[in-house]
Amino acid sequence: MNRDNTPAHPELTPAHPEPTSVRAEPTSVRAEPTSVRAEPTPVRAEPVEALTNRRTLLIASAGALAFPASRAQAPHRPGDALQPRPLVFPRDHGTHNDTRTEWWYLTGHAKDQKGREFGFQVTFFRSRVDGTQALQSRLAARHLLFAHAAITDVQSGKLLHDQRIARWNGQAPAQAERGVFASEADTLVVLRDWHMERRADGRYTTRIGGDQLSVDLSAQPQQAWLLQGDQGFSRKGPDASQASFYVSQPHLAVQGTLGIGQQRFEVTGTAWLDHEWSEALLHPEAVGWDWIGMNLFDGHSLTAFQLRRTDGSKVWAGGSFRAAGSAQSPTDIYRFRPGEVDFKPQRIWTSPLTRARYPVEWLIRTPADFYTVKAVIDPQELDSRQSTGTVYWEGLSDLFDSNGRRVGRGYLEMTGYAQRLVL
Repeated sequence: MNRDNTPAHPELTPAHPEPTSVRAEPTSVRAEPTSVRAEPTPVRAEPVEALTNRRTLLIASAGALAFPASRAQAPHRPGDALQPRPLVFPRDHGTHNDTRTEWWYLTGHAKDQKGREFGFQVTFFRSRVDGTQALQSRLAARHLLFAHAAITDVQSGKLLHDQRIARWNGQAPAQAERGVFASEADTLVVLRDWHMERRADGRYTTRIGGDQLSVDLSAQPQQAWLLQGDQGFSRKGPDASQASFYVSQPHLAVQGTLGIGQQRFEVTGTAWLDHEWSEALLHPEAVGWDWIGMNLFDGHSLTAFQLRRTDGSKVWAGGSFRAAGSAQSPTDIYRFRPGEVDFKPQRIWTSPLTRARYPVEWLIRTPADFYTVKAVIDPQELDSRQSTGTVYWEGLSDLFDSNGRRVGRGYLEMTGYAQRLVL
């Protein structure tokens, strides 16, 4: 970025018109601790604090107006490669039980009235169990639902995390409270006393309870959702079958309560939500991925990811940049091609628990700028071997532009360092 906060490359301001139908992109992966409902006609972007309730309602309802259900294609058949299709909202905010893997991922940063800073992550996962799909019993475990939750306490330099896992028959329970299910109508994922839900006004709520940590947050959209890849269809490798549908909701205004042990902190902040679903993600040579989702302080949104081989070389890469002036458009973004993104590690932290070596500082080349990403604290490794079986690093991080200015904050995720990632 230049010193006036405009993109370093003027071609990043897309000139193509916004399509009336939407497609999607593969999921990049995250996961692990256990403890986890469309959009306005385009309008001129305004500062977050100037947004009105009317705009909030527009953001919440626009997608349903733009993408009528009649345009949807034939349903995906389990086991077949994903094919691009128009996305239909709010339906596509809900679960897609015909796909193998899916997650809803909320990360962000917040502070209390005294200025104490926190990072937070709440992720719900759904994994199809192929061997039980033909079983007719309501007791059949056709899916597994997982949830991870974590709080980064910047003041103490510590990460707290929790996790949950349960079997699900793929049907709605007789009683929703304390059940185990995911809704097809809109985002609503419930794992007993943990849940994530999208309300009719577009607001997301999540509640996580536990002895070590608790999360009770409301996240209100300030911008339109963002369709990653080709209108929501995101390639994740050289093979066309390696793809996901990928929808992001950056710049969510957050308020609520974070709990650490017996302490409760009333907080406000900013969050990012990703929803991805896929039949196949990883190329056979890929052992894991590196990903960033960054809310820039001036309203821009940045995504970048790479899938890596064992030696650290790139199998595939991608991402996107949406300028603040396009904040009310889900498709007016600059999409990064694989050759336009490079991740170069700058500093390594070794986990005392797993001895995995994580690059906690990166130089990331994108068409938007050459960015530096730095972990706010190093120890943000999540051991979720009791749920998803994975160990990964997921943490609060700062974004610096090529002039060395801190221009954003968000989350960095790194998988496949302690062991090969298996989805």
